[in-house]
Amino acid sequence: MRYDLVIFDNDGVLVDSEPLSNTILAAYLTELGHPTSYAESVRDYMGAAVHRVHEMVLERTGKRLPDDFDETLHARVFAAFERELTPVPGALDILGKLTADGVPYCVASSGSHERIRVGHRKTGLDAWFHAENVFSAQDVGRGKPAPDLFLHAAERMGAAPERCVVIEDSPLGVAAALSAGMDVYGFTAMTPAANLSGAGGFFDAMSELPELLA
Repeated sequence: MRYDLVIFDNDGVLVDSEPLSNTILAAYLTELGHPTSYAESVRDYMGAAVHRVHEMVLERTGKRLPDDFDETLHARVFAAFERELTPVPGALDILGKLTADGVPYCVASSGSHERIRVGHRKTGLDAWFHAENVFSAQDVGRGKPAPDLFLHAAERMGAAPERCVVIEDSPLGVAAALSAGMDVYGFTAMTPAANLSGAGGFFDAMSELPELLA
């Protein structure tokens, strides 16, 4: 294999959380007087840390979200995860193959460590990810599209950026990977390839990923 480290995004790549979380986010923003459709939530916030929501609402409306916005949003999302979250089809298989082949991997997510843990526990991914290979935007000063999170993950995992490949499904994540000097492949199960400009390859099923990594 030509890579020393495979870095996975989490939401939408390992856990099928984007439909749930964007439905909840759009409804909550609308409830607060900032009408937002599901499609707009996906367009504006998919792949981003929650601070982007605050920044965009303030920029567009001049109004700040409530102090308890993050807490309320996370509570609603976590409750939905506990009821409905599933792993992305094939995610467990690809992790098993990487492990069998001795290929290091990690997750680098815009979500909080708590969000990652809740989702992994619900879906069984906690068998594959532990403290040493889980990284969150909480760990760095800037989230995606800045390269900080991916560079932090590579450094902690002992891999040079140019020897890393990132698996992403959001434009912000692809931009972050490219800024980090890493190869990136776009997962198109939910996001059209046209929206992942700059990715070195595309796939719409996890079963196709090993061929890209070979």
